[in-house]
Amino acid sequence: MANVRNPARPLSPHLSIWKWGPSMAVSIVHRATGSGMATVGTILFVWWLSAMASGPAAYGAFVDLFTVSSGKLNVVGYIFGIGLTLSFFQHMASGVRHLFLDAGANFELGANKRTALATFVVAVVATSAFWLFLLEKSNG
Repeated sequence: MANVRNPARPLSPHLSIWKWGPSMAVSIVHRATGSGMATVGTILFVWWLSAMASGPAAYGAFVDLFTVSSGKLNVVGYIFGIGLTLSFFQHMASGVRHLFLDAGANFELGANKRTALATFVVAVVATSAFWLFLLEKSNG
């Protein structure tokens, strides 16, 4: 196949000024967390329903994947729980940000960048607070 690209031809002018920004990351993470929660949540929900319908042995195998014999979470349970919680709070914070954007606010470059970064901070803080509260209630 012939090389059709002409190196003397100028590139599009937007390519020289394009820079990666937090708002782009928030947009991608918003889509990834939404799709991830839907996919993982659906798989876990269907697995839980089929385990319940299959009988006590299948349900026990499902529960044993996420818990230890005392009923507390094991490593897999914490990974799934914290991951889904972080995804939920990130998706929620990004959704609130989009609500303000849809209302016509927050289009100034500096404020848009700050709120994009704030969604990550809110997600981490809310996830930490949620799990600290949950562990506090379960242990004491």
